[in-house]
Amino acid sequence: MSLRDFGLLFLICFVWGVNLVMTRWVVADFAVPPLFFAAIRFLGVAVFLIPFLRPVPKNLGTLFLIAMLIGCLNFGLLFVGLANADVSAAAVTGQLGVPMSTIMSMIFLGEKIGWRRALGISLAFAGVVVIAFDPGSFSLSFGLLLIFFAAVLGSAGGIIMKRMPEMHPLNLSAWVGLFSFAPLFAISAVLETGQVAAYVAGGWQVWLASLFAIVGVSIFAHSAFYTLLKRHDVSLLSPLTLMTPLWGVLFGVTLLNEPFTWKLVIGGAVSLAGVFLIAIRPNSVLPEAALGKKYASGDS
Repeated sequence: MSLRDFGLLFLICFVWGVNLVMTRWVVADFAVPPLFFAAIRFLGVAVFLIPFLRPVPKNLGTLFLIAMLIGCLNFGLLFVGLANADVSAAAVTGQLGVPMSTIMSMIFLGEKIGWRRALGISLAFAGVVVIAFDPGSFSLSFGLLLIFFAAVLGSAGGIIMKRMPEMHPLNLSAWVGLFSFAPLFAISAVLETGQVAAYVAGGWQVWLASLFAIVGVSIFAHSAFYTLLKRHDVSLLSPLTLMTPLWGVLFGVTLLNEPFTWKLVIGGAVSLAGVFLIAIRPNSVLPEAALGKKYASGDS
């Protein structure tokens, strides 16, 4: 990999890591309802990418299902999870998309795995359990459970996408945005209150965070990563994308004053080691599984 491409990947992971912090900041500190904020993001993506709605893809029904999985439901659960969990823990938990994609490729695509990737899957889940489990109350963090389910749905969407003809990333993002914002607004109207007032009260800081998520993450980072994916092997890119949770942990601790605990250190190290084992030995039928949902919808 050239220094230029590595610099681009470094910037992409930095953007993904920053966006986790900004989303947590908006939905927790500014109290913007998370489903409404997710709807605003997808509305913005759909508006910005109107020119990329063409060509109209075939199998719009399948694409709608994919959009619900990698867009509406994935990001809805992710944003609600971020409202109820520390960014540092969420950044690690979100990496469970990698083992989940591998597991689903085994179930639905007939992928065979060896002991190394089996060990990686076990370590990835074990590490997150260490982070999420509270021995005092014998319970798991509600926010991290939602983020785990978001990773499951994102991985399922990636498996279904394997059946679709290849699409330009901006064409895909445009349709995911178009299909996702209305259901999210509808669900927000039923489950949340004071959405517009909270969003307006957030002022320029919340609006800037929205613009960053739309343009910086969904449009720039996604497209730039897809460009790198066409230039380099998944086995080279996927271990390097582990910079994203490291940025998430760093920013969560330094910018949001989140606790840096032994559970986070040990659990994060174990989980990311497992993800690394999977990433360096990508699937034969679904190489993108080593990237979790990154190749489908962006990282956050």
